[in-house]
Amino acid sequence: MFPAENIEEISCMGFFSGIIDAFTNEVGIDLGTANTLIYVKGRGIVVFEPSVVSIETRTGKVIAVGHEAKKMLERTPGDIMAIRPMKDGVIADFEAVGKMLKYFLLKAQDRKVIKPTVVIGVPSGVTEVERRAVREAAELAGAAKIYLVEQSLVAAIGAELPISEPCGHMIIDIGGGTTEIAVISLGGIVVSKSIKVGGDKFDEAIVQYLKRNHNLLIGETTAEEIKKTIGSASPLQEVLTMEVKGRDTITGLPKTLKIDSTEIREALQAPLQEILDAVKQVLDETPAALSADLVDRGIVLTGGGALLKGMDKFFQHHMKIPVIVAANPMACVAIGTGKYLDFLRQHKIGQIV
Repeated sequence: MFPAENIEEISCMGFFSGIIDAFTNEVGIDLGTANTLIYVKGRGIVVFEPSVVSIETRTGKVIAVGHEAKKMLERTPGDIMAIRPMKDGVIADFEAVGKMLKYFLLKAQDRKVIKPTVVIGVPSGVTEVERRAVREAAELAGAAKIYLVEQSLVAAIGAELPISEPCGHMIIDIGGGTTEIAVISLGGIVVSKSIKVGGDKFDEAIVQYLKRNHNLLIGETTAEEIKKTIGSASPLQEVLTMEVKGRDTITGLPKTLKIDSTEIREALQAPLQEILDAVKQVLDETPAALSADLVDRGIVLTGGGALLKGMDKFFQHHMKIPVIVAANPMACVAIGTGKYLDFLRQHKIGQIV
């Protein structure tokens, strides 16, 4: 048994050795590539903002964070830089993430300086160096204690799956930078896989498609808007259309183009296939008894990527088992991190005070 102050991380397999102090300021954080969500115990989700920071390049001073900073993406002058400090689910700019987290934690606590105990969801494939970077960024932001747990596990808790039961549950969490796939039973992960494919790759695929097929150059913000408006993983009952503005790669002049949902679905097939291949790999490694459970219980989709039109039908068509989208899929990881310590106490995983 280790004293609580020496415990830096909760085991990603659901086992915990040590004592967690009783506290009233528990905070769960979904530190995502696209968005950061913060869940405060007793209050729910209090922060839901883009993971974007605008910095003055000469002084390093933070000008804006979150929604205000996102408005500046691709629109800043030379002395201001709007960046997304998270990439593929991990920290790309340590200092910027620390400042961003500090801003969000202060906002979550109504500007009261309280050092919270924080649970953060992390991709299953992160290295120890990347884990340390997350912990240090949280410390820089003012967290008193930091616990890390795999995103797929907290996503399942946030989706209210009965994962403490002795049966299999499969979850696919499609975030901005990564997709987390896991089969869970008895409160722990049996098989999991993390791939660096998510909403950002969908956006990139749309950018490349329009450039390759229509000589139209657009930015990531426009690509995201196209994805949300007419993008789909499966054929739609009605073909949707949209006017897109960008720059002609041949003439260099501004150009407006009308595109439809059929083209965008074609553009998205490559990253969708990568996710599908990873899901099949996880199923291949899943014990037969748990695979049988999935026939009845199906697969649950979480994360922002689950909101892509027809995503559930795409997986159901290829997997031949039921697929459902969780209620409020974008919030599942944040809710799960906020409820994780209570989950441990309730199911007596480790000695929880």
